[in-house]
Amino acid sequence: MHTSIATVCLSGSLEEKMEAAAEAGFSGVEIFEPDLVASELTPEEVRARAERLGLALDLYQPFRDFEGVSEELLEDNLRRAEARFRIMARLGIGTVLVCSNVSTATEDSDEVSAAQLRRLGELASAHGVRVAFEALAWGRFVDDYRRAWRIVELADHPAVGTCLDSFHILSRGHDPAGIEDIPAEKIFFVQLADAPALSLDVLSWSRHHRLFPGEGDFDLVTFLGHVVRSGYSGPISLEVFNDIFRQTASGATAAQAHRTLVALADRTAREQAGAEALPTVPAAGHPVGVDFVEVRAENTTDVEEVLEQLGLSFRGQHRSKPVRLWSAGGARIILNEQHARGERPHVAGMGLLYPDIDAAEERISTLGVPPVTRRIQAGEHRLPAFVSPQGVELFLAAGESDATGRPGWIDEFEHGVPQDEDAEAGEAGVYAVDHLNLMSPWETYDETVHFCTGVLGLQKGTSTEVASLHGLVRSRVLRTPDGVVRVPLNVLPAAGDQHTEHVALACDDVLAVARRAQRRGMRPLPVPRNYYDDLEARFGLTDTFLRSLRAHQVMYDRDADGEFLHFYTRRVGGVFFELVQRLGDYDGYGAADAPIRLAAQARLDAEPSQLSGSARPPRRRGRSVPRQLPEW
Repeated sequence: MHTSIATVCLSGSLEEKMEAAAEAGFSGVEIFEPDLVASELTPEEVRARAERLGLALDLYQPFRDFEGVSEELLEDNLRRAEARFRIMARLGIGTVLVCSNVSTATEDSDEVSAAQLRRLGELASAHGVRVAFEALAWGRFVDDYRRAWRIVELADHPAVGTCLDSFHILSRGHDPAGIEDIPAEKIFFVQLADAPALSLDVLSWSRHHRLFPGEGDFDLVTFLGHVVRSGYSGPISLEVFNDIFRQTASGATAAQAHRTLVALADRTAREQAGAEALPTVPAAGHPVGVDFVEVRAENTTDVEEVLEQLGLSFRGQHRSKPVRLWSAGGARIILNEQHARGERPHVAGMGLLYPDIDAAEERISTLGVPPVTRRIQAGEHRLPAFVSPQGVELFLAAGESDATGRPGWIDEFEHGVPQDEDAEAGEAGVYAVDHLNLMSPWETYDETVHFCTGVLGLQKGTSTEVASLHGLVRSRVLRTPDGVVRVPLNVLPAAGDQHTEHVALACDDVLAVARRAQRRGMRPLPVPRNYYDDLEARFGLTDTFLRSLRAHQVMYDRDADGEFLHFYTRRVGGVFFELVQRLGDYDGYGAADAPIRLAAQARLDAEPSQLSGSARPPRRRGRSVPRQLPEW
């Protein structure tokens, strides 16, 4: 597959954009005319640079407002076109994108437009150029790819074909199945863009909110399947107008773009009949469990105390690193002080279990995800690790150790309670990681969503918004079909300055866990009395049950499928914990309680001494280890 990207997708100079595209692995680029006009490079120098980089120059674009005009204006349009063709000859580009007229068209006639495109084709062929006519979603008369094809068919010129753009087709709800009715030799170019489902005028939607494949809500798998079945074998290019990409580093954006395009081709080849010729990457399936969650800080003592209060047990100190393990059942928390000078506690990593760890590693590597370099000593387990777009490190572990089993790497931890001899496991009631709630910077949010779905194999839930004191918190849940792995991903409003994430632990009896935690000195996140008055009104709970919830600061939700009980610890640096109990088939996260939690945390932000969940001096278990040892 010849992969291409429009230079308009990337930030920086034309030279920087070309270098980024080549480094990311693209086969070619579309030259966006404003990028060339602003460049100090001559067309000949651009051509030579592309050759050195191994890039094809696939398309020159855009040529606007050509067809459906008066005879007088047509002559001027042909003059403009010939000037562009001369520039294309210097660049060595053989195809120009002609967008349907949006401003100067006065003739709503397919015959008139076809005749004018035929004249353009005659002029183009004299310069060795092909014309790819594209229906813009906001074209004055031509806004449907099927009408654009009819006009091309009427033009009946070998140098005139059509360009198919997924955004212009799918944003207007047009059926892409008609693509297969277009002869492959008349499809001169294909451009792809995804987008979120928005109620917005299509021009603003297109110019500011396009996304790379898999990051939005368009069905690009079906779209690309139609393209392949048509017989088209030319470049598959990305044309994405997005305000974020114009502000972020071109290298990172190009790598992100190429990853999404390769992942789309892989999925299309596997899911669409007749698309098997598209390239694939190794299949790994979805993860089958959470192996552990890593919290990193210069000093994790306060986190240890919270875990002890919740009923988790200290399993030991790593034999060669300043890393400590706490667990209950299948819920394992790694506390890492390696290379964390000055860092407050924060979620730094997550271990996922895969049935075939080698296939998972190969897939993630093939998709260009940067690895984490980890030095290990003889006899220590190798856990392949990669960096997610939002910064959390992902560790891969063999799926034979299921979520409640005993992974082999536990043997590297010493001087703690052995997991198979833990008398507190039953008493704790905690048995697994229910979900890991992460926060993403706004500029990497969509990329992280695609990373979780297109790379890791999770499913994408609907996007929701939760009110906080500083604005709306955008959230989307990424999960496995069975819910064994759940990652709610949030992006905070610009005014929010608390980068906090949390680990939700599943338990059998959340009220019992809360009682024992408070006896051990825990001060849970305080919930206002008004919340419980509202619960009584919403659900008609008994007085006894309400008193028990209120006494232990436990929150409650219910839907048609079941019930949900949960409470939160206070923040320790940039992390806190949630204890959850699901009854029946409840599958949510207590979304109605999120604004209450955010408000309660905001009230505590003004009281730094209360950020920790501790009510007594912390204790440290195990031996200390020099900081210069290799990372966990």
